[in-house]
Amino acid sequence: QAEMRAILAAEGYPTDDLAATMNGLNEEERFLYPDEDAGREQVMVDFQAIIDEIDEGLGGLFDVRPESGVRVERVPEFRQATAPGAYYDAPPFDGSKPGTFYINLRDVKEIPRFGMRTLAYHEAIPGHHFQIAVAQELEGVPFFRKVIPFTAFVEGWALYAEQLAAEHGFQDDPYDRLGYLTAQLFRAVRLVVDTGIHAERWTRQEAIDYMLANTGMPAGDVVAEIERYIVNPGQACAYKVGQLEILALRRRAQEALGDDFDLAGFHDVVLTHGAVPLAILGQLVDRWIAERGGTATEPALG
Repeated sequence: QAEMRAILAAEGYPTDDLAATMNGLNEEERFLYPDEDAGREQVMVDFQAIIDEIDEGLGGLFDVRPESGVRVERVPEFRQATAPGAYYDAPPFDGSKPGTFYINLRDVKEIPRFGMRTLAYHEAIPGHHFQIAVAQELEGVPFFRKVIPFTAFVEGWALYAEQLAAEHGFQDDPYDRLGYLTAQLFRAVRLVVDTGIHAERWTRQEAIDYMLANTGMPAGDVVAEIERYIVNPGQACAYKVGQLEILALRRRAQEALGDDFDLAGFHDVVLTHGAVPLAILGQLVDRWIAERGGTATEPALG
């Protein structure tokens, strides 16, 4: 929140009520697309450009990359009312089609420009598309290893991908940075409300009030999120927990290997075993460290 306030202040916005300021920003015309067919088409064009840009600009961050590409499509109109705002659909195993990043165009006001980069990095590249498509293309592993979901790993990687993009200059524009920080704040608030509901016996309204006060999200979206958390205990926590563990493992590898640390190699060991429990991921990273002559500075999780 402190960095968000600093950016807003530098851009001339009030910072005393962060949620109210962000709500206002979400409604500014300059950040919205025209509510017409041409505007909806431009949303998809711009998302594809964001994905293509980072796909070409990843440089030496990955040695192993999926053979399948990813394309942007709109959620079919008959599904718009009940579909989420965006989601990723994996390519078929025969490679006949690319992966698909679906964007819900039921209301273009739900898609402010400054949040698009973070969303694309999470759902497509280097987020879900990289992780899931690489897993599907693995050879010599049991089929279940290619498809089984572990939420903390899958969503943790997608949040890590958002941060990786930010670390490497893909969100340097102050408003793009604000979009990234808004998404990170949202995931942190999830930790609080999920724990509040299921461990501290918060009421539904208490959880709604907390999220409204701390995120700047529209009330309807907040209600939908809270009702999701009520029926799926722990799932909302898994996103941030997974991200933090991947970051902790990266730091451990950096400390153990020093100048011999290879970020692309670290990403390869994370991605080339399919989705795994975090305890297993820690063991895989520790083995990778040992193979390179290092010694982990702390035991793996689990």
